[in-house]
Amino acid sequence: MHGDYLDRLARLARRVRFDDLSDNAVAAAKAVVLDTLGAILAGSRLGENQKLADLAIERSGNRSATIVGRARKADPMFAALANGTAGVALEVDEGNRWGGGHPSIHVFPAVLAVAEELVADGVRFVEALVAGYEITSRIGGATRVRPNVHSHGTWGTAGAAVAVARLLGHEIGALRDVINLATSMSPANTWTPCFEGATIRNLYPGRAGLQGILATHLLGCGFTPIDDAPSDVYGTILAEHFDPAAAVAGLGDDDRVAVYRIERNYFKFHACCYYNHPALDAVHRLLRKTDVAPDDVASITVTSIPFVTRMADPEPRNMLAAKFSIPYAVAAAVVRRDTFVDSFFDDVREDVHVESLAERVRVQGDEAMAIRGDGVTARVVIALRDGRTLAGETRVAHGDATEPPDRAERLAKFTTLAEPVIGATRVKEVIATVDRLEALKDIRELTELTKSAR
Repeated sequence: MHGDYLDRLARLARRVRFDDLSDNAVAAAKAVVLDTLGAILAGSRLGENQKLADLAIERSGNRSATIVGRARKADPMFAALANGTAGVALEVDEGNRWGGGHPSIHVFPAVLAVAEELVADGVRFVEALVAGYEITSRIGGATRVRPNVHSHGTWGTAGAAVAVARLLGHEIGALRDVINLATSMSPANTWTPCFEGATIRNLYPGRAGLQGILATHLLGCGFTPIDDAPSDVYGTILAEHFDPAAAVAGLGDDDRVAVYRIERNYFKFHACCYYNHPALDAVHRLLRKTDVAPDDVASITVTSIPFVTRMADPEPRNMLAAKFSIPYAVAAAVVRRDTFVDSFFDDVREDVHVESLAERVRVQGDEAMAIRGDGVTARVVIALRDGRTLAGETRVAHGDATEPPDRAERLAKFTTLAEPVIGATRVKEVIATVDRLEALKDIRELTELTKSAR
């Protein structure tokens, strides 16, 4: 067994201190908070998420944690479930190329719920978020999942547990224990719900937040973990390989890091699976240079990472499935010149121009392409009926830490997502409050602003 790496991860999580964070790390944490709040607010409008929020409130005895986008509260575990589920529903939540998939939507809802219950200040909140995010990304980055394993709800459970344990003031031994307890509760999920558009898939991050909080309660109840759950669960069930050394790569002798994973994240500006983004960036760049009407296009060929061959259905059956269809997303980009939230709703999906063009999009994989690294991640060739050919490629998708959006672009995204729920005035207040997050004496100063204006 390789249990010593867990000791190092626990020490890393315990030693996150706000005063030691760089200005860039603090700015990154604030940006992630605002982005994740926007994703949750927008997703809270969907019918199934409204009903889940109602259920969470109804089933709660202790109502101390805010359901974002609602005027009422729930038990922290149920609030994390509802908020995490809403936040992933529209595929606009941030992620991390270096591991962990989408760390924030797994960790943030649990941190927010428990911080509110504990009346924690902004400094404690940021420390817990950074620690939980780091553990999620590192364990995820050390895992080479099996081809049909979808990572939502897996290692994010451990990150959520670590973040909550930090809020509770647990020491290194307890942090290690909650990693193991939470990992033993993280079941396997497949990609099938994504491709079929089954919204049970959206529950996975919400469940991770709930189980992360539950892991800390189980520790208090006296439940005991196995010695090395990640090596056991990921190394034998969910993954083809789990590398403990990779989980602690880059740690100094004092088990600290110079740059946290939260500083190396990406933000989404297309409302769909990240594996679409390199191709969509290339398409949008081509369209800005050349005026192309949908009927002008004879065919479009997209070459990207090998996984995209599974995202080649030109006729997705619903909104969620459309977010995992490269032909659909590319066709919507050409027809609408837009690939944000509205472009995946049913009225667009059923547009005959989008349907027709999606049938003319060919998708192929290239074994030399990979999301991690700085090589080419997508090539797009648009063949026009007049014989011309437009070609472009992407290395790193816009929104990544190496191709960062500016503040105005991030705020515009948040405003678009949040304003229909909380109104223009509250949007400005949330932005201002997140900007001074470390000065908050009570995290409820922020959560009070996320209640619906309706």
